[in-house]
Amino acid sequence: MARQGLSRALVTAAWLAEAVRAGRVGAGLRVLDASWYPPKERNARQEFKERHIPGASFFDIEECRDKSSPYDFMLPSESHFAEYVGGLGVSNDTHVVVYDGDEVGTFYAPRAWWMFRAFGHKEVSVLNGGFKNWVKEGHPVTAEVTQPTPAVFKARLNKALVKTFEEMVQNVSSLKFQVVDSRPEGRFRGTELDQGLESGHIPGAVNIPFHSFLSETGHEKSIEEIQEIFREKKVDLSKPLTATCRKGVTACQIALAAFLCGKRDVAVYDGSWSEWFHRAPPHYKVSESKRSKA
Repeated sequence: MARQGLSRALVTAAWLAEAVRAGRVGAGLRVLDASWYPPKERNARQEFKERHIPGASFFDIEECRDKSSPYDFMLPSESHFAEYVGGLGVSNDTHVVVYDGDEVGTFYAPRAWWMFRAFGHKEVSVLNGGFKNWVKEGHPVTAEVTQPTPAVFKARLNKALVKTFEEMVQNVSSLKFQVVDSRPEGRFRGTELDQGLESGHIPGAVNIPFHSFLSETGHEKSIEEIQEIFREKKVDLSKPLTATCRKGVTACQIALAAFLCGKRDVAVYDGSWSEWFHRAPPHYKVSESKRSKA
């Protein structure tokens, strides 16, 4: 069986099901459930305990983050990430497959995928279609929680894949890189609240809502369809590109989509709108609602 995940950012449910049946989940292949939901809506950890892909471990984004930051899901330190994923049995030689249980198909898994890549791990894949389609296709689930043998993971942050607030501010005038915002159109334009924050966008940013890249079934669209989406928005994949969103999560869907097209160096603005809203000067927050009030 070809080791599909080592060369691709996506693996199919059929491929992973075969790996599970063959008993390959272990030190060489780790499966991580990276689900997260608003606390009042669903409990990701509890749902994992009730059913998950056999052999999977729970990747808790609430734990694997910079808890000292005022913003939701900022990257942890190299040592924090290394210790956390090592505890999940992930070494530098492990092929990691991440998934989540969101109804859209894939929501938080690309964030985990990007985090691994940001810390230097290349052998990481997203389960195409997510847990939703895994179940729909009739693949096995279990409530049995396995305890992986801890491994040693050495993390080294690739700063080229992460943009800071200061770099984003400089880019407003320098235009060194393109910026794509993955939030819904209303939040990008500033016509609806963004999870309690006044909305709007960074000057010069282009809006491609992340769900644009997903099919009705929750799978990633074809490479040709993804390339056309970027072309329609006049995003040049041959030039530097940074993705942003509300809190650095769905921006990773932009990075994944571009990766599938062969562009592997898309950076993510980790603080995204959460940080930009609180730190940027007023004239650096573009909003139609502000113009309508003027």
